[in-house]
Amino acid sequence: MKLWEKGIPTDKQIEQFTVGNDRDLDLVLAKYDAVGSIAHAKMLGQIGLLTNAETESLVAALEEIIIDVEKGNFIIEDSFEDVHSKIEYLLTEKLGDAGKKIHTARSRNDQVLVDVHLYLKDVITDLKEQVRTLFDLMMESAEKHQNVLLPGYTHLQIAMPSSFGMWFSAYAESLIDDITMLNAALKIIDQNPLGSAAGYGSSFPIDRTFTTKELGFKTLKYNSVAAQMSRGKSEKIVAFAMSSVAATLSKFSMDVCLYMSQNFDFITLPAHLTTGSSIMPHKKNPDVFELIRGKCNKIQALPYEITLITNNLPSGYHRDLQLLKEGLFPAIQNLKACLDIAIFSIKDIKVKDNILADKKYDYLFTVDSLNEMVVAGMPFRDAYKAVAEQLENGTFESPKETKHTHEGSINNLCLEEIKGKMKSAF
Repeated sequence: MKLWEKGIPTDKQIEQFTVGNDRDLDLVLAKYDAVGSIAHAKMLGQIGLLTNAETESLVAALEEIIIDVEKGNFIIEDSFEDVHSKIEYLLTEKLGDAGKKIHTARSRNDQVLVDVHLYLKDVITDLKEQVRTLFDLMMESAEKHQNVLLPGYTHLQIAMPSSFGMWFSAYAESLIDDITMLNAALKIIDQNPLGSAAGYGSSFPIDRTFTTKELGFKTLKYNSVAAQMSRGKSEKIVAFAMSSVAATLSKFSMDVCLYMSQNFDFITLPAHLTTGSSIMPHKKNPDVFELIRGKCNKIQALPYEITLITNNLPSGYHRDLQLLKEGLFPAIQNLKACLDIAIFSIKDIKVKDNILADKKYDYLFTVDSLNEMVVAGMPFRDAYKAVAEQLENGTFESPKETKHTHEGSINNLCLEEIKGKMKSAF
């Protein structure tokens, strides 16, 4: 069953190549295709292209399809090209001519655009909730461990004193930026493309404002060509927002792996978050965080994959756009899974006290020491040289304490302000 079927048989090899794995991927869109069709049917009824009885029967049948989708009973057999042809077949089989009318004033192009936009709106909403949950857990850990000191590093060399409060809240505040990116993607996605048809509109007197309100879009993508050009652009923008979240998770996971190694020994993970070795009985490996790191690094490649698929396409629809689902849909599931496992794991990270008792961390306090000299009246450059000489001749004595007062410093983390920032961004 093909919506473009003209009675001319298609070569099986060509059919297999052009359809690919679209049937499997389209299962993700099935509910949204039915939702979009409900709005379209109601609009056709409003403008007199469907009778009231036809509209009511189509809406009822589509609602039944949604229930089947939610129960996991909806499938797309090999005899159908995609979700659109399967749903139209079901409507026609059940309702006869009324089912055949559902495609009036619509193309598969704007149909899939609506499906993807509705799906991505839900995806962004879900991701925002997950990010907010992770933020709250990180802030709880920051408050709990804000006075436990931790070495700070630059160039992987001992640098200045930090704390677990600073470390956890740093990632928490970074997640606010990721929320901002997701909000920007949502604003772009939240535009109704239905009614653009094959990209050039329709001669039917359709009411696009009606379907915009019916589908809950914030606004309408007015220009039909612009609506068509949002295919690929929308996916890429969402992919960039996802890659922002993935970058935060990847960096955090790398820190966890590094800090857990015996050479650093700043944190430990309980047994249920680690795996062993087939030959080394002492091993406790942070596989969970290594996999988060790897999966999130892969997600960060997605915007560039989409760019390479779309960057030389002129306006109008092209079959290349079908390939976008192959990268995007699995990446969405992977990012959700990474967020879920991070949420599950973060509360069980155990931090170690008295890390800075080790003599090698005395150098963390050189800047604090020279700053005390500056406060006492010595020019900064002279104080710098004086501490450098102490280090060279072995007479440096570490104060082993910090007196940082500015906003966002080790002794003034501004945790409440960061919480307020997230509340505003969310």
